[in-house]
Amino acid sequence: MGRKRCVGADCSKMAAGCCGVKKQKLSGSPGSGGPGGVGAGNGVAGTGHCGSDLGIGSSSTVAAGNMNRVNGLGGPGGGSSSSTNALSPTPGGYNSTGLSPNLSPGSGSGSGGRKMVVSAEMCCFCFDVLYCHLYGYQPPRTPRFTNDPYPLFVTWKIGRDKRLRGCIGTFSAMNLHSGLREYTLTSALKDSRFPPMTRDELPRLFCSVSLLTNFEDVGDYLDWEVGVHGIRIEFFNEKGSKRTATYLPEVAKEQGWDHIQTIDSLLRKGGYKAPITNDFRKTIKLTRYRSEKMTMSYAEYIGHRQHHHYQNGIGHPLPPYNHYS
Repeated sequence: MGRKRCVGADCSKMAAGCCGVKKQKLSGSPGSGGPGGVGAGNGVAGTGHCGSDLGIGSSSTVAAGNMNRVNGLGGPGGGSSSSTNALSPTPGGYNSTGLSPNLSPGSGSGSGGRKMVVSAEMCCFCFDVLYCHLYGYQPPRTPRFTNDPYPLFVTWKIGRDKRLRGCIGTFSAMNLHSGLREYTLTSALKDSRFPPMTRDELPRLFCSVSLLTNFEDVGDYLDWEVGVHGIRIEFFNEKGSKRTATYLPEVAKEQGWDHIQTIDSLLRKGGYKAPITNDFRKTIKLTRYRSEKMTMSYAEYIGHRQHHHYQNGIGHPLPPYNHYS
Protein backbone atom coordinates (compact mmCIF):
# COMPACT_ATOMS: atom_id res chain seq x y z
CA MET A 1 0.00 0.00 0.00
CA GLY A 2 1.06 3.59 -0.39
CA ARG A 3 3.36 4.64 2.41
CA LYS A 4 4.88 7.99 3.21
CA ARG A 5 7.51 8.69 5.80
CA CYS A 6 6.22 11.08 8.42
CA VAL A 7 8.99 13.53 9.23
CA GLY A 8 9.56 17.04 10.44
CA ALA A 9 6.51 19.21 10.94
CA ASP A 10 4.09 16.48 9.96
CA CYS A 11 5.09 14.32 12.92
CA SER A 12 5.14 17.22 15.35
CA LYS A 13 1.45 17.87 14.66
CA MET A 14 0.33 14.53 16.00
CA ALA A 15 -1.54 14.46 19.25
CA ALA A 16 -3.44 11.59 20.78
CA GLY A 17 -3.44 9.13 23.61
CA CYS A 18 -1.78 5.78 23.83
CA CYS A 19 -2.91 3.05 26.02
CA GLY A 20 -5.78 1.81 28.04
CA VAL A 21 -9.00 1.66 29.87
CA LYS A 22 -11.28 -1.17 30.78
CA LYS A 23 -12.36 -3.21 27.82
CA GLN A 24 -14.95 -1.59 25.64
CA LYS A 25 -17.71 -3.10 23.60
CA LEU A 26 -16.33 -3.09 20.09
CA SER A 27 -19.63 -3.30 18.25
CA GLY A 28 -20.89 -0.56 15.98
CA SER A 29 -23.20 0.81 18.63
CA PRO A 30 -22.48 4.28 20.00
CA GLY A 31 -20.14 4.33 22.98
CA SER A 32 -18.90 6.73 25.53
CA GLY A 33 -15.33 7.81 25.83
CA GLY A 34 -14.67 5.18 28.45
CA PRO A 35 -14.28 5.31 32.20
CA GLY A 36 -12.19 7.65 34.23
CA GLY A 37 -13.14 10.84 32.41
CA VAL A 38 -10.99 10.03 29.40
CA GLY A 39 -11.51 12.87 26.98
CA ALA A 40 -11.99 12.85 23.25
CA GLY A 41 -9.40 14.38 21.02
CA ASN A 42 -9.77 17.22 18.61
CA GLY A 43 -6.95 18.07 16.46
CA VAL A 44 -3.39 19.00 16.39
CA ALA A 45 -1.82 20.45 19.50
CA GLY A 46 -3.46 18.80 22.44
CA THR A 47 -3.26 16.63 25.49
CA GLY A 48 -4.88 13.27 25.08
CA HIS A 49 -5.79 10.30 27.18
CA CYS A 50 -4.77 6.78 26.41
CA GLY A 51 -6.96 4.70 28.55
CA SER A 52 -6.30 2.53 31.56
CA ASP A 53 -5.40 -0.98 32.42
CA LEU A 54 -5.30 -1.72 28.73
CA GLY A 55 -3.43 1.12 27.27
CA ILE A 56 -5.93 2.93 25.11
CA GLY A 57 -6.04 6.50 24.10
CA SER A 58 -7.54 9.62 22.69
CA SER A 59 -6.63 13.26 22.73
CA SER A 60 -8.18 16.27 24.36
CA THR A 61 -7.68 19.96 23.87
CA VAL A 62 -5.06 21.15 26.35
CA ALA A 63 -2.22 22.78 24.47
CA ALA A 64 1.22 23.22 25.95
CA GLY A 65 3.26 25.76 24.05
CA ASN A 66 4.19 24.34 20.69
CA MET A 67 4.36 20.73 21.79
CA ASN A 68 1.66 18.13 21.92
CA ARG A 69 1.07 16.47 25.27
CA VAL A 70 -0.60 13.14 25.20
CA ASN A 71 -2.09 11.22 28.08
CA GLY A 72 -0.88 7.67 27.92
CA LEU A 73 -2.09 4.65 29.80
CA GLY A 74 -4.90 5.30 32.14
CA GLY A 75 -8.01 4.26 33.90
CA PRO A 76 -10.52 5.07 36.55
CA GLY A 77 -9.62 5.55 40.17
CA GLY A 78 -6.50 6.65 41.93
CA GLY A 79 -4.59 3.41 41.73
CA SER A 80 -3.58 2.75 45.32
CA SER A 81 -2.76 -0.77 46.39
CA SER A 82 -2.87 -2.51 49.73
CA SER A 83 0.19 -4.58 48.90
CA THR A 84 3.71 -3.36 49.59
CA ASN A 85 6.99 -4.46 48.13
CA ALA A 86 9.84 -5.05 50.55
CA LEU A 87 13.09 -3.60 49.26
CA SER A 88 16.29 -5.54 49.61
CA PRO A 89 19.05 -3.46 51.24
CA THR A 90 21.63 -5.01 48.97
CA PRO A 91 21.92 -4.07 45.31
CA GLY A 92 21.12 -6.67 42.67
CA GLY A 93 23.64 -7.94 40.18
CA TYR A 94 24.20 -6.06 36.93
CA ASN A 95 25.41 -7.28 33.60
CA SER A 96 27.84 -5.51 31.32
CA THR A 97 25.17 -3.08 30.13
CA GLY A 98 24.29 -2.01 33.66
CA LEU A 99 20.87 -3.69 33.57
CA SER A 100 19.41 -5.71 36.37
CA PRO A 101 18.87 -9.32 35.31
CA ASN A 102 15.13 -8.72 35.78
CA LEU A 103 15.07 -5.73 33.45
CA SER A 104 14.21 -6.18 29.82
CA PRO A 105 12.90 -4.06 26.97
CA GLY A 106 9.17 -4.12 26.42
CA SER A 107 7.44 -6.15 23.75
CA GLY A 108 8.15 -4.84 20.28
CA SER A 109 11.03 -2.68 21.44
CA GLY A 110 13.56 -1.70 18.84
CA SER A 111 13.39 -2.34 15.13
CA GLY A 112 15.45 -4.75 13.11
CA GLY A 113 19.02 -5.22 14.32
CA ARG A 114 19.45 -1.57 15.27
CA LYS A 115 20.94 -0.84 18.67
CA MET A 116 18.30 0.39 21.07
CA VAL A 117 18.41 3.94 22.39
CA VAL A 118 16.13 3.47 25.40
CA SER A 119 17.96 2.30 28.51
CA ALA A 120 17.51 1.44 32.17
CA GLU A 121 19.29 4.68 33.08
CA MET A 122 16.37 6.60 31.58
CA CYS A 123 13.98 4.87 33.98
CA CYS A 124 16.42 5.60 36.85
CA PHE A 125 16.47 9.24 35.85
CA CYS A 126 12.66 9.40 35.88
CA PHE A 127 12.62 7.90 39.37
CA ASP A 128 15.31 10.40 40.43
CA VAL A 129 13.21 13.30 39.15
CA LEU A 130 10.06 12.11 40.89
CA TYR A 131 11.83 11.21 44.15
CA CYS A 132 13.57 14.58 44.38
CA HIS A 133 10.33 16.41 43.66
CA LEU A 134 8.30 14.53 46.25
CA TYR A 135 10.97 14.93 48.95
CA GLY A 136 11.90 18.51 48.13
CA TYR A 137 15.47 17.78 47.10
CA GLN A 138 17.41 19.67 44.46
CA PRO A 139 16.50 18.32 40.97
CA PRO A 140 18.83 15.59 39.71
CA ARG A 141 21.85 16.53 37.67
CA THR A 142 22.24 16.11 33.93
CA PRO A 143 22.25 12.42 32.96
CA ARG A 144 24.86 10.76 30.77
CA PHE A 145 22.57 9.09 28.27
CA THR A 146 21.98 10.65 24.86
CA ASN A 147 20.16 13.96 24.62
CA ASP A 148 18.92 13.33 21.09
CA PRO A 149 15.31 14.38 20.40
CA TYR A 150 12.54 11.75 20.36
CA PRO A 151 8.77 11.66 20.78
CA LEU A 152 8.33 10.00 24.16
CA PHE A 153 5.96 8.68 26.80
CA VAL A 154 6.47 8.16 30.53
CA THR A 155 4.16 5.58 32.11
CA TRP A 156 3.66 4.81 35.80
CA LYS A 157 2.01 1.63 37.09
CA ILE A 158 1.50 0.57 40.68
CA GLY A 159 1.13 -2.54 42.81
CA ARG A 160 1.54 -6.22 42.15
CA ASP A 161 -1.18 -6.09 39.53
CA LYS A 162 0.59 -3.16 37.85
CA ARG A 163 -2.44 -0.93 37.56
CA LEU A 164 -2.04 2.22 35.54
CA ARG A 165 -1.17 5.26 37.68
CA GLY A 166 -0.37 7.84 35.01
CA CYS A 167 0.82 8.11 31.43
CA ILE A 168 1.45 11.22 29.39
CA GLY A 169 3.74 11.82 26.43
CA THR A 170 4.31 13.87 23.33
CA PHE A 171 4.53 13.22 19.60
CA SER A 172 6.80 16.24 19.24
CA ALA A 173 10.45 15.24 19.33
CA MET A 174 12.01 16.54 22.56
CA ASN A 175 15.58 16.38 23.78
CA LEU A 176 15.56 13.44 26.17
CA HIS A 177 17.08 15.19 29.17
CA SER A 178 14.42 17.92 29.32
CA GLY A 179 11.65 15.76 27.87
CA LEU A 180 11.99 13.01 30.47
CA ARG A 181 12.22 15.58 33.27
CA GLU A 182 9.02 17.25 32.11
CA TYR A 183 6.93 14.19 31.37
CA THR A 184 8.04 12.34 34.49
CA LEU A 185 6.32 14.97 36.59
CA THR A 186 3.48 15.63 34.18
CA SER A 187 2.50 11.96 34.07
CA ALA A 188 2.93 11.51 37.83
CA LEU A 189 1.22 14.68 39.01
CA LYS A 190 -0.98 16.08 36.24
CA ASP A 191 -2.73 13.14 34.61
CA SER A 192 -6.32 14.30 35.08
CA ARG A 193 -7.56 10.75 35.55
CA PHE A 194 -5.62 10.32 38.80
CA PRO A 195 -4.74 12.33 41.89
CA PRO A 196 -1.13 13.51 42.13
CA MET A 197 1.32 10.85 43.26
CA THR A 198 2.48 10.77 46.88
CA ARG A 199 5.60 9.58 48.70
CA ASP A 200 3.74 6.58 50.09
CA GLU A 201 3.23 5.21 46.58
CA LEU A 202 6.89 5.27 45.55
CA PRO A 203 7.85 1.74 46.75
CA ARG A 204 5.06 0.19 44.66
CA LEU A 205 5.72 2.02 41.40
CA PHE A 206 6.92 0.80 38.03
CA CYS A 207 8.27 3.29 35.49
CA SER A 208 8.28 2.75 31.73
CA VAL A 209 9.97 4.97 29.15
CA SER A 210 8.81 4.65 25.54
CA LEU A 211 10.64 6.34 22.66
CA LEU A 212 8.63 6.53 19.44
CA THR A 213 10.31 5.95 16.07
CA ASN A 214 9.72 5.05 12.43
CA PHE A 215 6.59 7.10 11.72
CA GLU A 216 4.92 6.25 8.41
CA ASP A 217 1.67 7.45 6.85
CA VAL A 218 -0.13 4.53 5.20
CA GLY A 219 -2.90 4.50 2.61
CA ASP A 220 -4.84 1.57 4.08
CA TYR A 221 -6.14 1.54 7.65
CA LEU A 222 -5.25 -2.19 7.85
CA ASP A 223 -1.62 -1.66 6.80
CA TRP A 224 0.02 -2.21 10.18
CA GLU A 225 1.03 -5.21 12.28
CA VAL A 226 -0.46 -6.08 15.67
CA GLY A 227 2.25 -6.20 18.31
CA VAL A 228 4.75 -4.36 16.13
CA HIS A 229 3.25 -0.98 15.28
CA GLY A 230 1.61 1.71 17.31
CA ILE A 231 -1.09 3.52 15.37
CA ARG A 232 -2.38 7.04 15.39
CA ILE A 233 -5.62 7.84 13.56
CA GLU A 234 -7.21 11.07 12.35
CA PHE A 235 -10.90 11.19 11.48
CA PHE A 236 -13.86 13.55 11.39
CA ASN A 237 -16.68 12.98 13.85
CA GLU A 238 -20.40 13.33 13.31
CA LYS A 239 -20.16 17.11 13.68
CA GLY A 240 -17.31 17.44 11.19
CA SER A 241 -14.62 18.08 13.82
CA LYS A 242 -11.21 16.50 13.38
CA ARG A 243 -10.32 13.96 16.06
CA THR A 244 -7.17 11.98 16.83
CA ALA A 245 -6.37 8.93 18.94
CA THR A 246 -3.45 6.57 19.36
CA TYR A 247 -2.44 3.23 20.84
CA LEU A 248 1.14 2.32 21.67
CA PRO A 249 2.45 -0.85 19.98
CA GLU A 250 1.80 -3.18 22.91
CA VAL A 251 -1.88 -2.37 23.38
CA ALA A 252 -3.61 -4.43 20.69
CA LYS A 253 -1.52 -7.51 21.39
CA GLU A 254 -2.05 -7.33 25.16
CA GLN A 255 -5.81 -7.05 24.67
CA GLY A 256 -6.03 -9.80 22.06
CA TRP A 257 -7.54 -7.45 19.49
CA ASP A 258 -7.41 -7.78 15.72
CA HIS A 259 -7.09 -4.83 13.34
CA ILE A 260 -10.80 -4.01 13.19
CA GLN A 261 -11.32 -4.25 16.95
CA THR A 262 -8.35 -1.97 17.55
CA ILE A 263 -9.53 0.63 15.02
CA ASP A 264 -13.07 0.59 16.39
CA SER A 265 -11.82 0.92 19.96
CA LEU A 266 -9.68 3.88 18.94
CA LEU A 267 -12.63 5.54 17.22
CA ARG A 268 -14.70 5.24 20.39
CA LYS A 269 -11.83 6.56 22.49
CA GLY A 270 -11.55 9.47 20.09
CA GLY A 271 -15.18 10.32 20.70
CA TYR A 272 -16.89 8.86 17.63
CA LYS A 273 -20.42 7.85 18.68
CA ALA A 274 -22.14 6.92 15.44
CA PRO A 275 -22.31 3.34 14.11
CA ILE A 276 -18.95 2.32 12.64
CA THR A 277 -19.15 1.07 9.07
CA ASN A 278 -16.44 -0.26 6.81
CA ASP A 279 -16.93 2.73 4.52
CA PHE A 280 -16.23 5.05 7.46
CA ARG A 281 -13.12 3.10 8.45
CA LYS A 282 -11.76 3.70 4.95
CA THR A 283 -11.89 7.48 5.53
CA ILE A 284 -9.47 7.26 8.45
CA LYS A 285 -5.97 8.68 8.02
CA LEU A 286 -3.58 6.30 9.78
CA THR A 287 0.02 6.76 10.81
CA ARG A 288 1.93 3.77 12.09
CA TYR A 289 5.04 3.89 14.26
CA ARG A 290 7.26 1.74 16.45
CA SER A 291 8.59 2.23 19.95
CA GLU A 292 11.47 1.27 22.18
CA LYS A 293 10.32 0.59 25.73
CA MET A 294 12.10 -0.04 29.03
CA THR A 295 10.44 -0.76 32.37
CA MET A 296 11.94 -0.67 35.88
CA SER A 297 10.44 -1.25 39.33
CA TYR A 298 11.20 0.97 42.31
CA ALA A 299 13.03 -1.92 43.97
CA GLU A 300 15.28 -2.28 40.91
CA TYR A 301 15.81 1.48 40.92
CA ILE A 302 16.92 1.48 44.57
CA GLY A 303 19.27 -1.43 43.86
CA HIS A 304 20.75 0.44 40.92
CA ARG A 305 21.19 3.60 43.00
CA GLN A 306 22.78 1.73 45.92
CA HIS A 307 25.11 -0.04 43.50
CA HIS A 308 26.46 3.30 42.30
CA HIS A 309 26.60 4.77 45.80
CA TYR A 310 28.65 1.83 47.05
CA GLN A 311 30.96 2.07 44.05
CA ASN A 312 31.51 5.80 44.42
CA GLY A 313 31.57 5.99 48.23
CA ILE A 314 28.79 8.54 48.33
CA GLY A 315 27.51 9.10 51.86
CA HIS A 316 24.36 11.19 51.41
CA PRO A 317 20.91 9.59 51.78
CA LEU A 318 19.34 7.75 48.88
CA PRO A 319 18.67 9.29 46.47
CA PRO A 320 18.64 13.11 46.64
CA TYR A 321 21.07 13.39 43.72
CA ASN A 322 21.42 11.02 40.87
CA HIS A 323 24.63 9.23 39.98
CA TYR A 324 25.00 10.54 36.45
CA SER A 325 27.24 13.53 37.12
